Amino acid sequence: MTANEDQEMELEALRSIYEGDECFKEISPVSFQLRVGDLEDTKAFILDITWPDTYPETAPQISLDAFFNNRISAETKQLILSKLEEQVEANLGSAMMYTLFEWAKENQEELMENHRPVVTAVTLTSNTEVTAPSAAKKREKKEQLTKAQKRRMINRTDNKGELPRGWNWVDVIKVRAVSYFSTRWTNWTCFGLSFMLTLSFSVPFEMAS
Repeated sequence: MTANEDQEMELEALRSIYEGDECFKEISPVSFQLRVGDLEDTKAFILDITWPDTYPETAPQISLDAFFNNRISAETKQLILSKLEEQVEANLGSAMMYTLFEWAKENQEELMENHRPVVTAVTLTSNTEVTAPSAAKKREKKEQLTKAQKRRMINRTDNKGELPRGWNWVDVIKVRAVSYFSTRWTNWTCFGLSFMLTLSFSVPFEMAS
């Protein structure tokens, strides 16, 4: 029986045994994932196993590189792999996937005995750094001048004792506006008086004629 025939027979057996089992996942006909332990179990881990062309005459490739295993220390991973390699050597030349999986489940506590979850370092920004921009904005708002302060600055004289150009632009506009309307009112008043006088002189002459 060739290696490929052995693989086909073992694949059919695995599909039959682990059908509907969430702990077993067939990635491809020669690549599998086996989860040892429940998802909520802090000591659970996932085995990635791949068959080379000459399996089972040669050892399968076993790894713990799944993201699920990131919380497991390197020392614990090495222990699991070394123990599994011992089982592979003992079963070399025959179908061993079921044997490896069941052995790992039965010895999970021993394999993970020294397991201490690895905490991934996360850089957190301190509250002072977070609030720094807002604090700066508050200071900027506080530094804004009030109307009284602006008026005092405007009323300051230069080194010649003169007020800066445009300091009284509001008053200038007011004066010009008053002057403009006063002039217009005077012109209209004069025009009205002239018109009335013209009428007063012209009417008697018309009556006399």
